[in-house]
Amino acid sequence: MSGQEKINYIELPASDLKAIKQFYSQVFGWVFADYGPDYVAFANSGLDGGFYRSSKCSVTADGAGLVVLYSKDLLQTQTNIEAAGGVIVKPAFNFPGGRRFHFADPHGNELAVWSEQ
Repeated sequence: MSGQEKINYIELPASDLKAIKQFYSQVFGWVFADYGPDYVAFANSGLDGGFYRSSKCSVTADGAGLVVLYSKDLLQTQTNIEAAGGVIVKPAFNFPGGRRFHFADPHGNELAVWSEQ
């Protein structure tokens, strides 16, 4: 359900939409709907969004916002990410409230995963 003036949708770049769909469906169970050759929407992710065709990446070193996902089992999620071709770019570290790590998806977009563990 949409809320007035609340974050409603997020879009990220990806050059290979087929590969990005494979990665996120395999690791996180996201589902996709294609909208032409240059855009794919995702759902079942906590917040709906999409990937648009682009050679650029979303990385915090370039000033991009950081999408942070939640996991009940941080180690298992990290294992699943690596098995699907993701790369850990910042190993797990403690922060007030839990632990998290950052990863790059097959396109190079940086996201993070956190847990209370």
